[in-house]
Amino acid sequence: MDYLSIIKQPISSELCDFIDLFNKSLSHTDGLLSQALEHIRNRAGKRMRPILILLMAKNFGEITDVTQHAAVGLELLHTASLVHDDVVDESGERRGQKSVNAMFDNKVAVLVGDYILSTALLHVSYTHSEIIVRYLAELGRTLSNGEILQLSNIQNQEISEEVYYQVIKQKTAALFEACAAIGALSAGAAEEDIQEAKKFGQNLGVIFQIRDDIFDYYDQANVGKPTGNDMAEGKLTLPVIYALRSTGNQDMLALARKVKAGTVTKDEIAELVKFTKENGGIEYADQRMWELHAESVYFLEHEVHDEDVRKSLRAYLDYVIERNI
Repeated sequence: MDYLSIIKQPISSELCDFIDLFNKSLSHTDGLLSQALEHIRNRAGKRMRPILILLMAKNFGEITDVTQHAAVGLELLHTASLVHDDVVDESGERRGQKSVNAMFDNKVAVLVGDYILSTALLHVSYTHSEIIVRYLAELGRTLSNGEILQLSNIQNQEISEEVYYQVIKQKTAALFEACAAIGALSAGAAEEDIQEAKKFGQNLGVIFQIRDDIFDYYDQANVGKPTGNDMAEGKLTLPVIYALRSTGNQDMLALARKVKAGTVTKDEIAELVKFTKENGGIEYADQRMWELHAESVYFLEHEVHDEDVRKSLRAYLDYVIERNI
């Protein structure tokens, strides 16, 4: 099924307007900055987050200039955070292309990230909405806190689902939650509707991250990272957390602690990946995604009244859980 075409159908013209505005925001005449911004523009993803903003606005009212500037502001904030994350993670690639820090250097990447962040603030100011500005500011704080929590969690010997969800709710889920809320806000939705939209967005974000984490247990070139990459970076995700908790295997727990300590070998990571697959880790993570999927369907049935928008958001939800990249 061509999920992306179904998702975009009710907002096709508005999405084109968004892309034009976003690309203009990432343009500059100066040499080095111009090159760096062009490099970022050329690695554009599927626009899943701004699409969610546009769909939520369409559901609760109309897509306006307020919606568009809010969407550009949020996408720019997200883009800036990725540029900075690549510096923190010492990552050489982003979506199969060289990261900004690899293409240029860390100094340039940090400054370009700062420039994009400032541009995000500029666009969100064009909404003339104090509430939307506040949402974006809080999102920036939450994303930064999530990154710091993830770094501190690597040093933490505790291995628990609770800590895992704390991290992803302040990273991936926070972005989707903010998109849903800002889209609804921009269309003048009532407070109770905004809260329902936020919950839908959070569920989407958690599903999205669990699906990403499952990818790490399989060697797929199209995903863009090798098997066990998360463990190589000191991260323990839901599948292995479940396998460790359900079996109580002390040998594997010792390897998991080596992951956190940064002393694990490639062969030991392969052992942990195999152990996770053999002890229901993937099935458990898959089950959690479908439970959240069922919760999200309730929102579609009770809060989305336009048939085209409901069909689009259902395709969005199904795509997030069934995607293979």
